[in-house]
Amino acid sequence: MRVELCYGTGRLPVEIASDRVTVLEPTPVDGLPDEAAAFREAVRRPIGGRPLRDVVRPHERLAVAIPDITRPLPSSRLLAWLIDELANVPDGQWTIVNGTGSHRVNTEAELLAMVGPEVMRRLRVVNHSAHEPAGLERAGVTPDGRPVFLNREWVQADRRIVLGFIEPHFMAGFSGGYKGVFPALADIDAIMHYHRADVIGDPRSTWGRLEDNPTQDIIRANGSLVPVDFCINVTLNRNREITGFYCGETLQAHRAGCAAASRTAMVSCDRPFPVVVTTNSGYPLDLNLYQAVKGMSAAAQIVEPGGLILAAARCNDGFPAHGNFRSLMIGHPGPQAVLDTIMAPGFSMYDQWEAQLLALILLKARVGLFSEIPADEVRAAHLEPVADVALRLADEIARRGTDTRIAVLPEGPMTIPFLAGELP
Repeated sequence: MRVELCYGTGRLPVEIASDRVTVLEPTPVDGLPDEAAAFREAVRRPIGGRPLRDVVRPHERLAVAIPDITRPLPSSRLLAWLIDELANVPDGQWTIVNGTGSHRVNTEAELLAMVGPEVMRRLRVVNHSAHEPAGLERAGVTPDGRPVFLNREWVQADRRIVLGFIEPHFMAGFSGGYKGVFPALADIDAIMHYHRADVIGDPRSTWGRLEDNPTQDIIRANGSLVPVDFCINVTLNRNREITGFYCGETLQAHRAGCAAASRTAMVSCDRPFPVVVTTNSGYPLDLNLYQAVKGMSAAAQIVEPGGLILAAARCNDGFPAHGNFRSLMIGHPGPQAVLDTIMAPGFSMYDQWEAQLLALILLKARVGLFSEIPADEVRAAHLEPVADVALRLADEIARRGTDTRIAVLPEGPMTIPFLAGELP
């Protein structure tokens, strides 16, 4: 059987020498025939709120939060339509805030590619940095009394609009909604507390679960510390075409978008698979290994204990080089040691959450990685380097037998596979 895996900016064809292959992918949804018209309809007839034009006055300072380079939101198109819709707001009143969360700030060239030359020319576009106190302002306190700082441009604005892309998320259930504010615009201390080990390890912090999810609860509580006046969320298909707009009051619009995403993304399986092939849905999600954990996590939902996960993720940005993810993974003799360190009382380190999740996956299954990361680096992180996906599959089939069942997730974390009876 021939399958095509999302990889980088293209497709990776793989011939699988087996007839026991199950391909699991989202229900195909056509892109909207006229995205701009659909945008106008969505913001003029919003979910649970006033039309966008009635929200922002010309004299008010407007902050618009967008996701960073690791998310495939078509920000340039959305911002162009948004500027047209709010043509009565002078250019000097706008600030576009790039929500990097704990990720690195994006380069000028990356920002230009994200927002487009017209927006870069006309409007002020700034990177958020979780690590620079000068760019932060106290927004409030968490329910347990901890201070939360958010981007100063965001806090000081008179009106705030958040843009986001709704997709399955391995901790928050789904992305989008208030996640475009928290952790996207938060300080590193608040992000660390949000990503603490007991929250990440809670079984309710998982794919497809929106309510009674400790991770999502924190997102909503902290993201709403200063008012969000309008939410613009979209769903996309594998061609990065917009399939739906969910705009208006943040919680109501987000819930509607998540319900739609759930109907297309969730796929039931009657039993686990010995082998699962996955991706991280290509560029920009497969830029680095840190992000590629998401595709591995999707596969881990349906792999047999002790089975094999084969992940194809380009990882041209490495682990990445910045942060502590790499040092946490290669600085321990195995995944259990990684977990022991992270779960130790009082331990707290930036990026520990991704290392925790990868370690849990590695304790359940073997993980092979086809990527641009050097083989010795992959081994040091306790994964198996894979030079050829088809050959590695052939070896596994030869070892296990020709009746070995194989699942393939061509779009990786865009699909939420689950075992029947274990719906999140």
